[in-house]
Amino acid sequence: MSRRPARPEQPRDTGDQIPGNQVLTLPNLISFGRLLGVPVFLYLFLVERADVAAVIVLAIGGTTDWVDGWIARRLRQVSRLGELLDPLADRLYILATLVAFTAREVVPWQFTAALLARELLLLGSLAVLRRYGYGPPPVHYVGKTATFLLLAAFPVLLLGTAATDVATAASAIGWGLAWWGLVLYWVAGGMYVVQAARLVRAARGPGAAA
Repeated sequence: MSRRPARPEQPRDTGDQIPGNQVLTLPNLISFGRLLGVPVFLYLFLVERADVAAVIVLAIGGTTDWVDGWIARRLRQVSRLGELLDPLADRLYILATLVAFTAREVVPWQFTAALLARELLLLGSLAVLRRYGYGPPPVHYVGKTATFLLLAAFPVLLLGTAATDVATAASAIGWGLAWWGLVLYWVAGGMYVVQAARLVRAARGPGAAA
């Protein structure tokens, strides 16, 4: 099979702005800060058992999920690096939190397995797209909504494990957010798979390199 030249990635939801090659931008610095928060959260939660500090780090990482993208559009600093860093930070926060919460039995392993299975499905789709010269599919609002719900659910779930008067309510709210996030996470994953299948079918159509 001849090597197919890489196709340009489809534009993300960036307000029709063309991504640039900037590196040191305010949105990228925010994304770098979110990435640095992942090991800080793991250390506080698993080593120090400083749950309050860990929740603060987790909450900041979750609530700033949309900030970098919003600033990038407002300041016209949309960049290719930012398009990679933002979803990377989201996934690392979700995976790190799942591992930590499963280790301390905040969430059952079945919930973790369901989210990890979706990530494996997406990785398989990305591998197929790479084979045909395509980059990752555009970030969809369903996926961003699912990520927001999950990142919002995790601090509330942790609050639900504390021996306080609000624990029962926090647990109910946290699991409500978590299950909705899980469902939408899989819906978004299905949409990405459909996008990937369409691109592969197009690449295999008439005129495709053998």
